[in-house]
Amino acid sequence: ISKGPGNTKVAKSTAVPPGPPVYLDLVYIPNHSNSKNVDVEFFKRVRSSYYVVSGNDSAAEEPSRAVLDSLLEGKAQWESNMQVTLIPTHDSEVMREWYQDTHEKQQDLNIMVLASSSTVVMQDESFPACKIEL
Repeated sequence: ISKGPGNTKVAKSTAVPPGPPVYLDLVYIPNHSNSKNVDVEFFKRVRSSYYVVSGNDSAAEEPSRAVLDSLLEGKAQWESNMQVTLIPTHDSEVMREWYQDTHEKQQDLNIMVLASSSTVVMQDESFPACKIEL
């Protein structure tokens, strides 16, 4: 909150302001999918074929269930029913519960959650990976 003219308090918002949608191929959901920075307006405006969901810290509420629910609510307001693929970077309890609780709505909205079943081995390390074709 900041003081405006005449000592009137003006609230500052971190939400995405209303406006025309932006279409992208791939979007990384900011700040480890924390609900302090991403809301329904984000998903109404930032429309993508793929969203990368990061976060593996349940104590910090990352990824946030509110952000995942915002995706559903925002996508429901799109004019088209284009397919959206959600790509989690970690297996988390929040993601698993959200997936199970909202699976029917995900199908209705043409949202697919990509589970990584591939492993990449580089030098002495191996890690899960997925292939995205744009």
